[in-house]
Amino acid sequence: MSAAIAQDRKNQNGSAVYPKGCTFSPTDWTAIAPFWYPVAFSHEVKDQPVAATLLDQRLVIWRTAAGVSVANDICLHRGVPLSMGHLKDDQIICKYHGFHYDATGQCSLIPANPQASIPSKLCLKTYPVKEAYGLVWTTLAGSADDEDALPFFPEWTDADYQQIVPDSISLEAAAGRQMEGFLDVAHFAWIHAESFGDRSNPIVPRYDVEPTPRGLRANYLSTVSNFPKALQHRAPDDFEWLRVFEVFLPFSALLRVSFPNEGRLCILNAASPISARKTRVFSPLCRNFDKDQPLEPVYEFNYQIFNEDKEIVEAQYPEDLPLDLRAETHIQADQTSITYRKGLAELGLSKLYTA
Repeated sequence: MSAAIAQDRKNQNGSAVYPKGCTFSPTDWTAIAPFWYPVAFSHEVKDQPVAATLLDQRLVIWRTAAGVSVANDICLHRGVPLSMGHLKDDQIICKYHGFHYDATGQCSLIPANPQASIPSKLCLKTYPVKEAYGLVWTTLAGSADDEDALPFFPEWTDADYQQIVPDSISLEAAAGRQMEGFLDVAHFAWIHAESFGDRSNPIVPRYDVEPTPRGLRANYLSTVSNFPKALQHRAPDDFEWLRVFEVFLPFSALLRVSFPNEGRLCILNAASPISARKTRVFSPLCRNFDKDQPLEPVYEFNYQIFNEDKEIVEAQYPEDLPLDLRAETHIQADQTSITYRKGLAELGLSKLYTA
């Protein structure tokens, strides 16, 4: 289906479903649009509008006394991105002709004709918003009342944990490929040999994977340390590392790593699909140990690991993640990715490939 035809497709409410120039197939876009994705950091949405793109839809994000608003990034007068404008008195103001919009997206003032009656249709297309884990989340086709909208991350609000928000990572790759890389345990010895992996310890012991109502859960126990190379001495020789992956379909996963002395590190991998071939990955994390230590080494280690993965994910082809299990070869260590692919297929995504 062409982008023009897709743009004309309507949902039950009569509003346009697909963004202009959509890079996803209509069925894939429809399957993943109801889910929630992060589109910005909470700390960056302050006194100026912020631009973002989600599933090919250009968005503007701004903060007022009522909270954070998300809308299509276009002034309805002459099509200028509202993210080019500014905020004043809880209004977002278009740079071109000064049209004012309030927190609900309704136009509240036309400066060239201040006495004019403003039609109700002069209202931006807005989306539900939630703030959690240091991020602003939205959905293009979901409901604000969805109790299971976001990944379940209770450690983030636990007083025993330190919250850390690294910068995001941008990839020229599909979100499904990035997610599968995050879940993969067989690549530790090869891709992460410079950060924490061990080429002399490549064996992946058997591990358990079980589907859950929202995705899957995998419990992986091994002797591969999660300390950076410079801190490997802190791991007892006989310590076994438990890594628990919890996936929230389609593109979020929480990794909990058990450290010595009852330490725990929790990393949220939230892949936000900008388009079918571009992804922005947010990775807020928290830990209950080393809370008095400087954060810069934590940021550097996080970026090192994600950039090691980035090189591989951007090189993979086909670019989309094959959901037909016959399309690629699988080994015993791939149990998590096999279950993940099956979960995506059950969402209604394309059998052969999906972004």
